[in-house]
Amino acid sequence: MSQTRGIQRRYNELAGTNLERLAGISDGIFSVGMTLLVLGLTVPMLSSRSTDSDLWQALLKLGPSVLIYTLSFMTLGIFWVGQGTQLGRLARSNRNYAWLQLTFLFAVTLVPFSTALLAHFPTLRVALVEYWLNIVLLGGMLLAAAEYGLRAHLFQETESPELARLFRGRILIAQSLYAFATALSLFFPTWVSITLIVLVQLNYVLAPRIPFLHRF
Repeated sequence: MSQTRGIQRRYNELAGTNLERLAGISDGIFSVGMTLLVLGLTVPMLSSRSTDSDLWQALLKLGPSVLIYTLSFMTLGIFWVGQGTQLGRLARSNRNYAWLQLTFLFAVTLVPFSTALLAHFPTLRVALVEYWLNIVLLGGMLLAAAEYGLRAHLFQETESPELARLFRGRILIAQSLYAFATALSLFFPTWVSITLIVLVQLNYVLAPRIPFLHRF
């Protein structure tokens, strides 16, 4: 007879430990969210007697919506890369980390709504602030997952000190830039804020090797 039958484990110790399933649902939600964005771009309604000039004018009116769509696609792309970077450094997962990531994915599902709201009311500060709050939720939950993962020793041990610096720096600097851009709407038209957010996004997408910008 064995001396011990081992310590009984609880269900919650087994839940949320499959990294492949976490990555799978993340990719699925991101792909659906990115696809839903384009539904905000509607084909212009013109009469059968419309000319090329009429169609061109109608397409020009879609300009703001195209800009907001592009902005949101970059937003989701940046956070998809950011989340993938974090998941890729994990050695293991647990239930709490999985739910933090699911809350992050909840914020991802809100982006199509935030995009539609801003596209319909690009000159209204409330629509811009709502869009910014969506970005805050995205960044906040990704940072919360990273911080928990570091404390729970879920990441590869040899990389933890460096990961802490990189994750915190990346997210906090980005969120500060988004907050600054949104705050400008208190003094300037909302298009100034939207343009600045687009430029911030382009910096993260292109990652130019400019000494000052490359640090971000």
